[in-house]
Amino acid sequence: MRLRSFFTPRVTASAHCDLPCGVYDPAQARIEAESVKMICEKYQANTDAEYRTRAILIKEQRAELVKHHLWVLWTDYFKPQHFEKYPHLHQLFNETTKLAGSGGAKGSMDPAVADQLLQKIDEIAKIFWETKQA
Repeated sequence: MRLRSFFTPRVTASAHCDLPCGVYDPAQARIEAESVKMICEKYQANTDAEYRTRAILIKEQRAELVKHHLWVLWTDYFKPQHFEKYPHLHQLFNETTKLAGSGGAKGSMDPAVADQLLQKIDEIAKIFWETKQA
């Protein structure tokens, strides 16, 4: 009995991941989305087939990172009180992650699509920073 009490935790901690860093910032998603846009622009300006193939591959990887960073914010940072205060936030995240996916920036080499993604990320960032002020 005494041994069990020795191994029983005295303090309970909770965190979004295995290491409670507490670092969240939509800038991570934005940087990757900026990379997507620049790759699209460079792709449009280059006719070399090997270069274009490599550009597509890298752009798709960056678009996947955009989705990852958005999902971390959506599922780990934002809490029920944020979704109550900003009732359109779930829809905004859904639209933005889809815009980063195969139906959007991941599946397109059009810089205008990447611009749309950046605009949506900026909307999320505005709400994010408003919640940090509260």
